[in-house]
Amino acid sequence: MGNIFKAPGKAEQDTKTGQNNVDDSIDETMSDVGDSIEETISDVDDIETYYIDPVLVTGLDPQSIEAEQFRLLKNNILFPEKGTPPKSIMITSFSPSEGKSFVAANLAISIAQNIDEYVLLLDCDLRSPSIQPMFGLESNPGLSEYLSKGKPLSSLLVKTFLDKLTILPAGEIPVNPSELLSSDRMKKLIREIKLRYSDRYIIFDTPPPHLTSETNAIARQVDGIVIVIKQGQTRKKDILDLIDIYGKEKILGVVYNFARKRTGYGYGYGKYGYGSK
Repeated sequence: MGNIFKAPGKAEQDTKTGQNNVDDSIDETMSDVGDSIEETISDVDDIETYYIDPVLVTGLDPQSIEAEQFRLLKNNILFPEKGTPPKSIMITSFSPSEGKSFVAANLAISIAQNIDEYVLLLDCDLRSPSIQPMFGLESNPGLSEYLSKGKPLSSLLVKTFLDKLTILPAGEIPVNPSELLSSDRMKKLIREIKLRYSDRYIIFDTPPPHLTSETNAIARQVDGIVIVIKQGQTRKKDILDLIDIYGKEKILGVVYNFARKRTGYGYGYGKYGYGSK
């Protein structure tokens, strides 16, 4: 297992509940998706922003010590001691309120700040999505509509304030998130994205696995997994349970969130220890 990093937490936002029906037919050829990331980020002036959450420290305050912690995490992922770096990375936690979405967003920004790296960030938490409001973007259709209504992926990708980072938002909250994320259409999406965007990093923000079955389906298709734990809440047994579920060889490391004091490796910051996911 990888190193343990200290990182701050974040406050999440709720989204409006919606309903969709399952449609597992795969009618999306994705022939027009090849350049969709470049197309969506080609005109930064068109970005409609309302409020960028200040805890996106890697983007808003890249020289801060907090942002440096995410660079440490990024460098350990991009430059492993052995083997090749994982291109598809799942971020999860044992339970809610541990800061997984915050870590996923800041890690995505940190990677996209590299000169040559592009990143696609997927909000796969269809029960309680939070990625899009963190970036100050209006509510858009997203993964839910792709899975249930067959909307083209290229029409759902959203550009951010960072030109090399693109988001696939969760979209409306469906009545059947587990069925959608465990569907053949979701499996095909992950395979196609990994194949077509093989030169990019893909980050999946997923719900806690012990609360939802779909997280395990996604975990089987990604290259590596980062576990987010909360100081004073997550038990050692909880972490060991996740390692048993996913397998030690797939765990890239653990992010120690909501830290309150400086330790021998990394830093903790009570200033940001107020996240809800």
